[in-house]
Amino acid sequence: MADFSDIYDQEQMKEHMQYVLKTDKASHAYIISGEDGSGKEFIARIFAKALQCSDRQEKDGEIEACDLCPSCIKAMSDNHPDIITITHDKPNSIGVDDIRLRLRDDVVIKPYESKYKIYIIPEGEKMTIAAQNALLKTLEEPPSYIIIIILTNNLNAFLPTIISRCIVLPTKPVRDEVIKKYLMENCRVVDYKAELSAAFARGNIGKALELSSNERFENLKNETIDLITKLENLEVHDIMDRVHGLLENPEADEKSTKKGIDIAQYEDFMDILLFFFRDMLVFKASDNVDHLIFTDKVSYISSVTNKCSYDDISSILDNIDIAKNRISSNVNIDLALELMLIGIKEHL
Repeated sequence: MADFSDIYDQEQMKEHMQYVLKTDKASHAYIISGEDGSGKEFIARIFAKALQCSDRQEKDGEIEACDLCPSCIKAMSDNHPDIITITHDKPNSIGVDDIRLRLRDDVVIKPYESKYKIYIIPEGEKMTIAAQNALLKTLEEPPSYIIIIILTNNLNAFLPTIISRCIVLPTKPVRDEVIKKYLMENCRVVDYKAELSAAFARGNIGKALELSSNERFENLKNETIDLITKLENLEVHDIMDRVHGLLENPEADEKSTKKGIDIAQYEDFMDILLFFFRDMLVFKASDNVDHLIFTDKVSYISSVTNKCSYDDISSILDNIDIAKNRISSNVNIDLALELMLIGIKEHL
């Protein structure tokens, strides 16, 4: 299991947790917030392991769990009786019974073998109002030995009374160069792919890990760029046929699609376009490949920038932004994508 040294670019959060470990002044409740893939549960489990460790040690200026005591061994195998993960029966909600049975009725039992009894609640945003009110009763009069760590991708989903009784620890975006270095050194990802994954992840190390090993994303990237290189010679119906071929996912459920188009595929498709034409603007301005993401497409990027003006490339980027705004406002996705690609074609 990992340690604090394995948490990247979350200095403010680590500083708070280190203070807790040094002073033994833990709060009864924390909320770790951040988008999916940002490492919330990873951080929570490192914190929980260190809180329960019976022989904490200082390593490189940080208090770390020893990883050798019985408590650490149990924590690392997810078998610690005093580190409890709150699960829920329904996939899309955490109901009042989940909180009552697994937390509120359980907190009256003292820790089995450790100083604290730690409850980790993943996907906390799924708690119903009734579930939050049940949790609130525990937060208002918590036993001295409990620590509740709520993980969420949406802080706005909570009642103000819940937030006011918790210490909120938001995750921060991880720098691209840190993500790239991590992928290359720890996952043996080649430099070009690591840089591309870091750029598309937008500071989310979990997403970068997924992209670096995701064959679907690699295919989408290649086919999207192939579409752009052939756009000038395609009719509108051919363009849209290819777009649907790229973005449709027969295995996706209704909640993850819009007019048959997979939302995750669409979002990656739009990011690929945005970064690709951003590369063209950078190359047009600098004539330098050092700051490009798509370094394997320099020949095509150069050919486009030789014939396109700054205004042309800026108009293409504007078209992409307009399409994204239209689609987020529930304009017909087919129409928005069609207008965008016609606009791109006119400026190439």
